[in-house]
Amino acid sequence: MSAATQTTPAPTKSRLPPELVIVAGCMIAVLTFGPRSALGVFQLPILAEYGWGSNVFSFAMAMQYLMWGIGQPFSGAMADRYGSFRVLTIGTLLYGAGLVMMSYSTTPTSFSLTSGVLMGFGLSGCSFNLVIGALGKLVPPHMRSMAFGLGTAAGSFGQFLFSPIAGMMVGGVGWHTTAVVFGVLMLAVLPLAHFVSSPPMSETDAVGGPPQQSIKQALSEAFAHRSYVLLVLGFFTCGFQLAFVTIHFQKYVVEAGLAPEVGYWAFALVGIFNIMGSLSAGWLGTRMPRRWILSFIYLSRALVTVVFISMPATSWSAYIFGALTGLLWLSTVPPTSSLITVMFGTRYFSMLYGFAFFSHQVGGFVGLLLSGTIREATGSYYAMWWISIALGVVSALINLPIVEKPIAREALAAAT
Repeated sequence: MSAATQTTPAPTKSRLPPELVIVAGCMIAVLTFGPRSALGVFQLPILAEYGWGSNVFSFAMAMQYLMWGIGQPFSGAMADRYGSFRVLTIGTLLYGAGLVMMSYSTTPTSFSLTSGVLMGFGLSGCSFNLVIGALGKLVPPHMRSMAFGLGTAAGSFGQFLFSPIAGMMVGGVGWHTTAVVFGVLMLAVLPLAHFVSSPPMSETDAVGGPPQQSIKQALSEAFAHRSYVLLVLGFFTCGFQLAFVTIHFQKYVVEAGLAPEVGYWAFALVGIFNIMGSLSAGWLGTRMPRRWILSFIYLSRALVTVVFISMPATSWSAYIFGALTGLLWLSTVPPTSSLITVMFGTRYFSMLYGFAFFSHQVGGFVGLLLSGTIREATGSYYAMWWISIALGVVSALINLPIVEKPIAREALAAAT
């Protein structure tokens, strides 16, 4: 038996079959990830109605990414300490309120507060990241990597489902009504949260990690571990690339002379093909080194982008880019989250993944600030594409030295 097998913690016992827990988690991921991934559809009608520049919309979305990232470690720590149900409930209500209030925001400041700050904090408590944290505690170790892949794929199905729905609704009833409908729809998450409710720390504090390890010790241990730091740094690029494409790709398509429906259908393809990408990454994560998977994903993103921006803009080039990007979209999540459980166990998994995700969201924040600024200053997104390509190559190299084994805790145990 390998060392990794000997030290892999047992999951928290759930009163429900793990298959049911996974299904409920996937449904939550569909509902919460779908509307926010379709926000790019809202950009053109909002800018046309209020006469704002791309930098205004981009700043609001950047704030959403940043608040989501800032809130994620705290939401994860609260879920670890008090259980996931309370956090999912509060996060869902904040997220839904942000969507509804966004439709009544008529100034750049109010729009940034509702679609940015409020929705961002809400997402930190109800997105697929919290679902992954709950699955990590409730699902048996041999099902964990695949469960992470399924949860991530479900979020992508939400993207595939909501992108065309948002496009058709915005064109039919307007963006205001669409935002309100999406906000009210979030109430459907509340009953599903019961099925992925992980127990509070008092019932799980023996699962992974030294028996008396505190939050401060867990963070010190993680950030002193070179492989965790490399993983966190690499995740910055993922956020940078995804935020830019999510918010600006559809505008880029229209500015290239293509019809708006090409943009939202191409982005829908990102969602549907990411189902295959995420499931494949989850499956491969049980059969080959996860660092290789991450390096391949980042390098492939760079190559796909180089080909896309080097070709004439056509509907087919947009669709092919959407499909290939989809295969590489959120497929970073299963290997990243699995590596954290391998290194540190599941006791503080939600919090430690939350800090990795914070790096992801800081990347998104920086990417959106740059993209809006560069677009307004130069009149195109060309420089942004090349910055994204360069970061992809750097992250491919960063992930290669990661060591995939449980952290040695003898020194910490002696100190305590």
